[in-house]
Amino acid sequence: SEMFEMYRALAEAKSWKFEVLELATAEHGGYKEATALVIGENVFGTMKFETGVHRVQRIPETENQGRIHTSAMSVAILPEVEEIDVDIPDKDLKVETMRASGAGGQHVNKTESAIRLTHLPTGIQAACQEDRSQHVNRARAMALLRSKLYEIQRQKAQDERASARKQQIRSGSWRDRIRTYNYVQNRITDHRINSTKYGIENMMSGKLLIEFINELARQDRLEQLADLDVAS
Repeated sequence: SEMFEMYRALAEAKSWKFEVLELATAEHGGYKEATALVIGENVFGTMKFETGVHRVQRIPETENQGRIHTSAMSVAILPEVEEIDVDIPDKDLKVETMRASGAGGQHVNKTESAIRLTHLPTGIQAACQEDRSQHVNRARAMALLRSKLYEIQRQKAQDERASARKQQIRSGSWRDRIRTYNYVQNRITDHRINSTKYGIENMMSGKLLIEFINELARQDRLEQLADLDVAS
């Protein structure tokens, strides 16, 4: 949940709109899964560097012997695409309605306003239950589904380009461990650029996150220039 709030803080600092689409709480606290729609200037160009596996090292409050526990969170940043960009025929779409769930049974819709969409050819799903309107939830779920399908197409093209190159270049694959948050040492390390900063609190407030993203953007521009030199 702290990571999710870190991105909410970044959105606030950037004057972006941060809209929660889905939250699934974990058994022992925090979020098992969370989805948000972020709207603003250059959102994807900024947030794309967060795609990957984020490793967290800390001593849980329930730990009596002071042992450090390691957990991981996968982050996927998807651009929202318009309906014309990804064609989804009705025959390829399975629509399910259900009652929205809520913590402690409070504020739960008694009507089936929650929506889950399944793209039958790929099995990819998208769901939304945050609004009381089924129509609103369906529209948001459809936008998320289009984004997921678009990302598959984009990633496939990117992988094909990367495989043709002689040297390994950072691909942004969500399977790669990109950053470690060590609460014990108050340290954050981004493994892609070998950059370490101190101050977990400033990281969670979005301040250090902006610094990391700026460094990653500079590195990305340098790699693109290097690619142009090789191509020429």
